[in-house]
Amino acid sequence: MAETEATLLRQFPLFLPQNQAKTVYEGFISAQGRDFHLKLLLPQDLQLRNARLLCSWQLRTVLNGYHHVVQQRMQQSPDLVSFMMELKMVLEVALKNKNEPYVLPPPPTFYSSLIGEIRTLGWDKLVYVDPCFSTIKLKADVSGREHLITVKLKATYPAEAPDCVVDFPVPFSVSWTPQSSLISIYSQFLAALESLKTFWDVMDEIDEKTWVLEPEKPTRSATARRIVLGNNVSINIEVDPRHPTMLPECCFLGADHVVKPLGIRLSRNIHLWNPENSLLQNLKDVLEIDFPARAILEKSDFSMDCGICYAYQLDGAIPDQVCDNSQCGQSFHYKCLYEWLRGLLTSRQSFNIIFGECPYCSKVSKLFVTFPKTSPSFQ
Repeated sequence: MAETEATLLRQFPLFLPQNQAKTVYEGFISAQGRDFHLKLLLPQDLQLRNARLLCSWQLRTVLNGYHHVVQQRMQQSPDLVSFMMELKMVLEVALKNKNEPYVLPPPPTFYSSLIGEIRTLGWDKLVYVDPCFSTIKLKADVSGREHLITVKLKATYPAEAPDCVVDFPVPFSVSWTPQSSLISIYSQFLAALESLKTFWDVMDEIDEKTWVLEPEKPTRSATARRIVLGNNVSINIEVDPRHPTMLPECCFLGADHVVKPLGIRLSRNIHLWNPENSLLQNLKDVLEIDFPARAILEKSDFSMDCGICYAYQLDGAIPDQVCDNSQCGQSFHYKCLYEWLRGLLTSRQSFNIIFGECPYCSKVSKLFVTFPKTSPSFQ
């Protein structure tokens, strides 16, 4: 035991036990002239296979992709010295395979200036900052909606513009000069939020007052909604974020005998569309309908499972094909129906239409599904 400890001290002089039981080791491991901080927690029986290795973010970044190798060596190494030697070998290989050269950390003024900028913005705006101040998340509350912006700073900040990530339906580009700061980014963020306020008002009203089939959990960047109109019939709308109260792109989904009258009403009443009214009210007016009320009905009343796979969701998609037989009205996933019709010996294809028998009812002799999937129909 004493010989093992002496070997460990000789090979890794900066990696030392932190308690008398030698169940905690902490320090540094060196590779290619760089020191990486790590901590090893051993169980009372000092068995490596049950140990926990805690790495600094720099070491964790370098070993990204090698975690399974490190875990394997920890399980199989006979003692701590052997494991540390093998860990150093893995680290050397990982550093050698890294394409990017080692970049010196920013000077102290980098951190002090950032702290000053955050203080000016207000600490209540700060959601997250990583230990090296390379990633900062800020929040803003506009009209009761909380929005986040992730700012990824480069080591040359503020000479080089940071990358900004937001959940917007339109591109967000920051106007930047070497004199810019987090404050200017945040101001531009607020201005962009204000410009999209009407769009989010429109989408929130749809989410609050109608049953939305897709997306199930819409993000702030989502511009499409598939809204329930009735049993096995829905409308998919694509809203323009820059002109959210204008007529959106509309696609009706359902049996042909149900959706055709809706298309006729839309064409006949399109002149009634008034940008001064809400998008939802305009849809009611031009389609001459009332959307199923959330207060009375449940989403499950409209969520019919696929008649082939007997599931509601398949690879994130929900049934969007409906048998046109009014006595059937069964819905199917596009993928399920396509595979079914392609497998029938009696089916035939004409251009982009496949004709075949409905897999659910015997009263309909022929059905067809059109391609591409962006405008499906089944009758």
